[in-house]
Amino acid sequence: MRPEEIQGKAVTVIGGGRSGLAVSRLLVKAGARVFLTEQGEAPAGLQAALEAIGATYEFGGHTTRALAADFIVISPGVPSTINLVQQALRGGLPVFSEIEVASWFCRAPIVAITGSNGKTTTTSLLGHVFRTAGRRTIVAGNIGFPFSDYVLDTTPRDVVVLEVSSFQLDHVATFRPRVSVLLNITPDHLDRYGNDFSAYAYSKCRIFSNQRGDDVLVYNDDDEVIRDYVGLERRKRAFRALAFSLEKEVEAGAFVRDGALVLRISSHEEVLMQAEQLALRGRHNLYNSLAAAVAARVMEVRNEVVRESLASFEGVPHRLEFVREVDGVRYVNDSKATNVNSVWYALESFDEPIVLIAGGRDKGNDYTPLKPLVRQKVRALIAIGESADKVLHELGPCVAHSMAARSMEDAIRCARVFAQPGDIVLLSPACASFDMFQNYEDRGDTFKRLVASL
Repeated sequence: MRPEEIQGKAVTVIGGGRSGLAVSRLLVKAGARVFLTEQGEAPAGLQAALEAIGATYEFGGHTTRALAADFIVISPGVPSTINLVQQALRGGLPVFSEIEVASWFCRAPIVAITGSNGKTTTTSLLGHVFRTAGRRTIVAGNIGFPFSDYVLDTTPRDVVVLEVSSFQLDHVATFRPRVSVLLNITPDHLDRYGNDFSAYAYSKCRIFSNQRGDDVLVYNDDDEVIRDYVGLERRKRAFRALAFSLEKEVEAGAFVRDGALVLRISSHEEVLMQAEQLALRGRHNLYNSLAAAVAARVMEVRNEVVRESLASFEGVPHRLEFVREVDGVRYVNDSKATNVNSVWYALESFDEPIVLIAGGRDKGNDYTPLKPLVRQKVRALIAIGESADKVLHELGPCVAHSMAARSMEDAIRCARVFAQPGDIVLLSPACASFDMFQNYEDRGDTFKRLVASL
């Protein structure tokens, strides 16, 4: 939909979080009549903010008033399975995500990143690359800054870097990045997809569903799910696809040869840098760096700038974040590791013995893939939260010492008992945080605060 077509439209926004308020503000500026519906009580300040922009609202439940609209915009925190959304879809009422609506107004090229793991790091890394190159860069999306809050400031000379979740991709229609990056697809959020991994994977792959012609998909060729889906789509339509791999030399894209990152773009091969020069450690960050390098080169960032950026990037909070060393023990905050695959990558990143703090609100986790690494690397396991019993049942037999902790403070106290000089105390939960904390940031900040007080 073009922005000028929004004038006078009745629009219902479902969800009163940051994205809901941001897209409401954007739509009102475009001349829409906005009605926001929120299942819970109004978050602090929301009612006043909606009244200030002239939007109407309801709190404490969804009524049929919400269906009196030309289209609906759904916030990423709202499941598509709720009755209101299902009624709208059955009645043929268009339902769009916030990033879809914001993209209608965007005048800058979009680089969009998704994946089960690594998307925040890769998004932040690409933002760092473009800024180092002197480009005015907007970093937004699932990373915590609603696209709608920034899109009206974009110009054709800028670049927008978006972290995009599967929830945000569920209701895209015309969303078309100049470059899309597909990092990996592993089981996550299956509770939102009827425990159907294929439905979750399909949602992730929607990031490039509208790409055509000179648009570019940067994808992980080592991920079988992604590789197969990309192959199917390339037989249906024309778009440019560049692969990255740690397991083979790809025909077009990026790979590692003899410890060096090699780019093969436009039939020209270049050695970018040695992997040991990368600022971020671990196999997973090697994937992230390859993906970022290819995306940056597609957007015409010079090799020397890419090299400098990958070597100087400082990482993101709550993702393998070094906190402090106490009595020869290093404490690392990986609170953003909310699924099993993230924890696998975290464990793989360290050679030192690990005291692992894990647990929280389980999302249907299968801990089997972790067991070999836990046996090899984890000295002690401390389980927290609602899933403590499951974590201990699944992973406890793999370690010499395991126990449940009542709180984060108790977990850190126990970790100090088990940890020896040279060890890593690693908070890498594999679970959501909502049983004990507001979000994963709150969980990580609590861990850092307690470690700082030791």
